[in-house]
This record gives sequence, C-alpha cells and structure tokens, in this order.
Amino acid sequence: MATIQEYFTAEERAQLPRLVKGLSDRLGSQLSSRDVNTVHDLILQGITTAGVFKRDQYGLNPVLRHLRTALTLCDSIAPDRTMVIATMIYNLCRGNYLDTERVRTLFDDDIARVVHGLLHVAPLYKKQAAVADENFHKLLLTFAEDVRVILIMTADRLALMRAINHHPNEKFVHEIASEARYLYAPLAHKLGLYAIKTELEDTSLKYLNRRVFTQIANRLQETKQERDKYVEDFIKPINERLKAEGLKYELKGRTKSINSIWQKMQKQGVDLSGIYDLFAIRIILDTTPKDEKRACWLAYSIVTDIYKANPSRFKDWITIPKSNGYESLHITVYGPGDKWVEVQIRTRRMDETAERGVAAHWRYKGIKSDGDVDKWMNDVRQMLEASGQEGQMSLMRNMDTNLYNDEVFVFTPKGDLFRLPQGATILDFAFHIHSRVGSTCMGGKVDGKNQKINYRLKSGDTVEIITSASQTPRLDWLNIAVTSRARNKIKNAINERKARQAQLARETLQRRFKNRKIEPDDAILARLIKKMGYKTTTEFYAAIQEDDIDVNTVVEQYEEIQAKQNEAATTRGTAEEFVLQQPAAQEERFDDDILTIGDDVKGVNYKLARCCNPIFGDRIQGFVASDGAIKIHRCDCKNLLHLKSRYPYRIIRTRWTGKAGNQFVATLKVLGRDDIGIVASITSVINKTDNCLLRSISVQAEGGLFEGMLTVNISNIALLDDLIRKILNIKGVKQVERL
Repeated sequence: MATIQEYFTAEERAQLPRLVKGLSDRLGSQLSSRDVNTVHDLILQGITTAGVFKRDQYGLNPVLRHLRTALTLCDSIAPDRTMVIATMIYNLCRGNYLDTERVRTLFDDDIARVVHGLLHVAPLYKKQAAVADENFHKLLLTFAEDVRVILIMTADRLALMRAINHHPNEKFVHEIASEARYLYAPLAHKLGLYAIKTELEDTSLKYLNRRVFTQIANRLQETKQERDKYVEDFIKPINERLKAEGLKYELKGRTKSINSIWQKMQKQGVDLSGIYDLFAIRIILDTTPKDEKRACWLAYSIVTDIYKANPSRFKDWITIPKSNGYESLHITVYGPGDKWVEVQIRTRRMDETAERGVAAHWRYKGIKSDGDVDKWMNDVRQMLEASGQEGQMSLMRNMDTNLYNDEVFVFTPKGDLFRLPQGATILDFAFHIHSRVGSTCMGGKVDGKNQKINYRLKSGDTVEIITSASQTPRLDWLNIAVTSRARNKIKNAINERKARQAQLARETLQRRFKNRKIEPDDAILARLIKKMGYKTTTEFYAAIQEDDIDVNTVVEQYEEIQAKQNEAATTRGTAEEFVLQQPAAQEERFDDDILTIGDDVKGVNYKLARCCNPIFGDRIQGFVASDGAIKIHRCDCKNLLHLKSRYPYRIIRTRWTGKAGNQFVATLKVLGRDDIGIVASITSVINKTDNCLLRSISVQAEGGLFEGMLTVNISNIALLDDLIRKILNIKGVKQVERL
C-alpha cells in the first residue's frame, strides 16, 4: 500500500494544510476533537492500509476532491458537521472498508443516513446517457433519500468543475461539463442555490465552448470598471427621484452571467453589442397591497422620464399577470453611452411570488417541475435562506425525498430512461417501447439476469427485452400488464388475430359453398349465425377456424333455412296481406304497413334495389320494371337518375309509412391509416350499436392506408347516420362513405 509521501504529490502536500485549516475554521465548534481524529485516522488507514483512496482513472486525488467539496458546502450552502463528515468518509464505505453500521457506531445515525443515501445514488452514474433526461432528476430524488445528499452532490460537482480546468482528457471534461449543465445546474436553480447554478452554467460553457466563453469573458473584463461605473451612474438619478417621491425601495444593478449572455446572443442572433439587457436593474418597492400598482407605475414614470424607453421591449405583467402568477413591469431604456438597459419594477410581494410562490423562479425561466416537487423545493430554499444554519440542517433531516413512490424509473441498455407506474412489469415496459416489441416479448434481462414477463420493475433497473418472432399476445397477458397502454395493445392484437382468423374461416366457408354450387345469401347466413347462438360474425367465424363448428354442418343448416324460405316465398301474397317474411338479401320485400306506393296502389309486388340498398328513412322513388315489378331506389341513386332520363313515365311516387323495426342492408366504405387495432375498434363500435348487425367486412391495406367495405343490417337511416359518426370518431379513420 502507498505511504503518505507516495500518495500526495509535492503540490498536493502544499495544498493540504490550507484546505484542512479552511475547513476547520469554517466548522469551528461543530467538529469535536474526536470527530477530527476519527476522520483523520480513517482516511490515513484508507490510504496506507486498505488502499481505498486510490486516484481515479483521470488522475484526480479523492482526498483533495472531498476536502474541496466540503469547503464548497461550507461556503455556498452551510457549514454542517453531518454533511462534511459524510463527504469525507463516503469513499471508505464505497470501497467496502466501512459499512453504514460502523459509521453509526463511530459517529451517529444522521451521518450513517447521509452516507447510505450517497451509496444508493452512486450506481446511477453508470447510466451516463440519461443524465440530461428530466426523468433522471426524479430518479435521483427518489434514490437520494435525504435532501442533504443532493446538496453534497451539487457541491461536489462544482468543486470538480473548478478542478478540471485544462485537464488533458477532453472527453472526460466534456462529460463532466454536460452533466453539470443538464443535471446539476437545474437542481441548484430549483434549490435556490443561484450562485452555484450560475457558476456551473458559466464553467460548463467554458469547457464545452471555450472560444465563445473566452470572447465574452474578455469583453466583459475589459469593461468591468467601466461597467461598474456605468451602473452606478445609471442608478444615481433614479435613486434621487425615487427618494424625492418618498418611495421605500431596494435598488440592485448587475451584469448578466456569461452563459445568460451567450444564450441571448444565440436566441436573438446578435453579437455582444446587440444584447439589449446586458445591464439589468431591479427596483423592489416596499408598499401596501392596495398601493402596489400606483407605486409601480410611479417608478415606471420616473425611469421613463429620465431615460427613453424602447416600446417594443415593454412588458406589462402587472395589469395582466402571467398565467403562472408572475407580476412585474419590464422596460428596456436607452441609457447613457447609447447602451440598452433592462429595468424590472415590482413590489416586495411580487418579488416573493416570483422567487418562491406560484411563479417560482424555475417556472418563470421555463424549467419544468410538478406541484409536489415545487412545494418540496420551496421548503428547501426557505430553509437554506433562513437564519440559523444549525436549524436549517436539523429541519432537512426530516424532509422526505421519495416524491415519486407511485412511479418507477428504468433504463434501457443504451442508457435511455423511462417512467412507468409503480407495479409495472417487463411486459408493460416492452409495450411502452413499441407495440411490436411488446407483442413479441418473451421476457427480459434485468441488470444482466433473466426474468419472466411478469417481473415487477424497480427504480434503477436496466432492462433488456427478449423477443421472439413466434411469440404473440395471449389473453392471460391481461393479468400481467398494469398500464392501460399495454392492456389496450394486447386487446387490440387479440381482436385483430381473431379478425384474421375470421377472414380465413370466411374464405373456407365460401369455398365450401362454391363446391356445393351455392350462391350464399347474407340475410340467410345472418339468420343462421343468430340461430347457432353467436352474437357477431367474428365469433362465428372464429369458432369455425378453431374447429368448434364443422363447416359441413354450417352448409347443411344453411341449405335447410334456404329451402324453408323458398317454400314460404311461393305462398307469399300481396302487400295487403301484411305477411312479413325474411326475404333474400338485397331484394327484401315489405308489407303495406311499411311502404305505400303511388296513390294507395294495392296488390303490387316491389323489391329494394340492389344498386343503392334503400333503408327506412331514405328519400325513395319506385321504378316499374319490364316484368311489372316495382324496384325501390334511393332518390340519389345514379341508376335511378339514368332511368328517369330514359323512362320518366315509369317513375312512381314512393314513401315510407309505419314504424321502423325491420332490418335493412347498408354498405359502408371506410378509409383511414393502417394502424394496429383499427379494424377491432370499428367492429367493436358496430357490435355496441343497438339494432345493428355486422354481416361482412373486408379490408385491404397498402402504403400505410387501409380501405374497408362493411355490410351491416340496420333498421333506419337515423341509426345509420349515428353509426357513421361513431366510426368517424375512431382515431385513424379519415372517411366513411355509404355506397
């Protein structure tokens, strides 16, 4: 094992006493001599005996890194014994030299709790591809267990960012900078650690785009004295006028951060000289609620009397506040030296709202957050800003970071992060990725171990889905899946498989009819299906496909019904006899109670035309055919229009009478996207419609589009119109046309 002389370089040995003394000075009486000696001995043993404190792969000394992190915690957050000791000994636990029970014995439960949180979070950093994901923030909060873990991690990242300037490994520097920018800067911002957030953003810009950072920094440095003097001169006349008006206020002047300036340069497409609000002044007024608007507009008039305002840059969020509750007046004025300066005017209440209330600062800046996290982060910020740092940390010990216990966050092998509800299984995850992946899922590998599809996922799991081309969704999968997405996809896949099976069975039956030289009639077939006890044609054909019904039996029973119907047709009387029978499809006959032809013509046979299939409620007309029979057409039928032009003297006035109740045939043409489950959705709508029976369906798909032909039995035009509206409301359906 290494000796102390071997472990530290000469430069590090020179830095060590300064870092230790600085830490001791900041903590003062919080650290007892026993604490100091225990930590010192543990680190010494870790270096010389256990070999735990090894330099990382990038050559960084962990002892110095922990000391810098502890100093950053003291300077930027709060001098706190628990966080400092946990920071210093965490690596000993990670290297298995210490465990949390021994930490509890050597120190106390509180330090053991924070160390445990740090150990729990550590494995997440193997999933580097996910750190920019919003879900990673939530997973981090779930794993941290204690808010102080997040504070330590944030301070550690700032200390590391300060230490890697000009590090020879550029890839390493870029990874750390990206992580700081997309994970830690937003966390620091939400926690109200604005100085840390600004430094992380500026430093990450320096490492990710050093040329831009250097250009802006040099320009700002060149003019720093001038800029400070400029702000002082700009504020002076405003100060005098505000005092003269008797207003109570706080006036702040600042220059925007380098990262903020760069963001605006990119957004506005200008160079540094073109940034309007390079200088920002905030006037915070102390006034009663009833005088708020008057005081703000008085300050506005004072500023605009002194400096010329740019009307295109004026924002009045006092008269009409933002939807998130933000209130303020923003004006950009033309200051001395031809420079633009932004001035924000608000009251103390408005400022509190913008910083901590409904319009919390991260919302105002567009950073996403949800209600529970907003409240939690506000509590943390108020603790950090409260007086009495010992009180701050004691309150934080009792804060719950498990804000997402109703969700789980899982990784793919590539590091992508997904959020699912608590209780979700491998099967749910597979369908969450893609319907095809879910439909062919056989199981998965969770952190390298094979698991079945019913394995319930835990936050932090890395899941690789195992698929097979021979796998198809099964009905029992509905007992495994918990997400509505997965359950719907399983149901749709099963229904589509049934529809495909039904189509195969239909073709089998059609071939058998053809072999017997039978031209099948849809109406007779519908009666047979009902007689055999099936509610839908899909169920009927599925039974044929699964050999629950013998095809020969179906044909024989069909022939029996057809023979009885033909026998009844030979004894049928005229319309005035009011005998209602079930005629052949497309040529249905109706008694006088349903249809009146001309001027009470009696004893006339009529048929519904096969070309347009009129149904009860359609506007209709009759045409006397050459055999004397009357064919009933819809008024918009193209064949009827042609017959009218050639044989106008054969047209007879026709109308419906009586009540609807019989079943008529209607054919619909449906066009739409070829989405999984759309056929099942259409058939489901038809089956749920009262007095409607699906007689046949055929679908053709090509180039992502499908065309379906539906034949239904339905009692009247009103029901048909309602059915068309329901089908049009199905997602993916573009057009429904009655033929």
